[in-house]
Amino acid sequence: MLEGFAEPDRRCAGFKLFTVMTVDMAHEVARRAYSSHPVDYPVSGTKPIHYDSWFEIVHKQHKLLRDWTANGGGLAMIGGYFSFQGIDGRARWHRTAVEEAMPVDCLPYDDRIEVPEGFRADVHRHLSHPILKGVEGEWPLLLGANEVRIKKLEGVEVLASLPAEQGGHPLLVTGRYGKGRTLAWTSDISPHWLPAGFYEWPGYTILWHNIVGWLSKN
Repeated sequence: MLEGFAEPDRRCAGFKLFTVMTVDMAHEVARRAYSSHPVDYPVSGTKPIHYDSWFEIVHKQHKLLRDWTANGGGLAMIGGYFSFQGIDGRARWHRTAVEEAMPVDCLPYDDRIEVPEGFRADVHRHLSHPILKGVEGEWPLLLGANEVRIKKLEGVEVLASLPAEQGGHPLLVTGRYGKGRTLAWTSDISPHWLPAGFYEWPGYTILWHNIVGWLSKN
């Protein structure tokens, strides 16, 4: 389901191994959600979280990520139950150094918007942003998102939103922090908020190719 997400990274930045990990901090376990080499690095099962230096950087040393972005890096936050503020507010990105670099602010409480009947994004094509280039037609249904607040700063652009009947909350937002570029995608990149109809849609690969290219300035 995430092949369309990994392939743009291969072309834009290059890699030998690409994995996507999810963490459940309540139970202190991690799960590999995607692997470019599933035979050697399978996705089945969970394993205890290993509290090493990388964990410290990603989960605790937020200032390193903020400063790396300010010095020209590309930073994106993807929605989900443990993104932004998350389920029961347990993701806890509100008032962190990472939030400081993002183009949106997290809410201080549970921010999930569940839309089981699905919604279609309101895409702001008039902006002619390079991320939207080649992403034609109506976007498939999404099933939820994290609610965030847009920062009223120069350079922040909302490229797509939830429809007005779902509150018009931001879905895809870009910004800049120092010399770097930042992005918030408030829905998922895989189930459960992003169903098969979305990741099988040809525009999915184009969209993430554009996102990775824009963040990496390629």
